[in-house]
Amino acid sequence: MRNAMLAAALGGLLIASPAAAQSTDRGRTGACTAATPVKLTVVIRGLKNATGTVRVQLYDGAGFLKKGRWIGRVEVPAATRDIAVCIAVPRAGDYGVAVRHDANGNGKSDWNDGGGFSRDPKLSLLRLEPDFDKVAVPVRAGANRITVTMNYRRGFSIGPIG
Repeated sequence: MRNAMLAAALGGLLIASPAAAQSTDRGRTGACTAATPVKLTVVIRGLKNATGTVRVQLYDGAGFLKKGRWIGRVEVPAATRDIAVCIAVPRAGDYGVAVRHDANGNGKSDWNDGGGFSRDPKLSLLRLEPDFDKVAVPVRAGANRITVTMNYRRGFSIGPIG
C-alpha cells in the first residue's frame, strides 16, 4: 500500500498526459525556432537511460504545477543520458521548469520514471513538489540557459543517479 501511495505521489510530481513535441494549443509555446525572440535552453543531466521520452514544461508563478496550466511544453525522445531542449518563452519574466522522463515511453507516470526542476531543489518522497520560489529562474529577451539534474526513486529516497 505504501509503495502504491509513493508511486502515485511521484507520478503527480512528474506531470500529466503526453503531448506533441511542439504544442501551441491555446496560445501556448513549444520548441524554439530561429525566429523565437525569447528562448530557454534546458540542459538536462543524469537521465537514467536513453529510452522513452523527456518532457519539459514551462510555468509562471500563478500556474506552477497546476494541471493544464503550463505555458510551454516540448517533448523529445531520450536519445542520450544528457540532452538539451530549447523551449520558446512568451515574454521575459520569472518562470519555473519541470522535467519528466517517461523512461519506458508509455505516457504514464510509473515508479521508475524521473523528474527534475529548475534550480534543482531538494526533493523527498514527502515533498515532491517544490514551491515556485524554489525553482523560479529569470528569463530575459534573447537566449537563456539553465541546467536541470534528474531525480529518480532509490529505495525510500529520491535523488540523482550515479
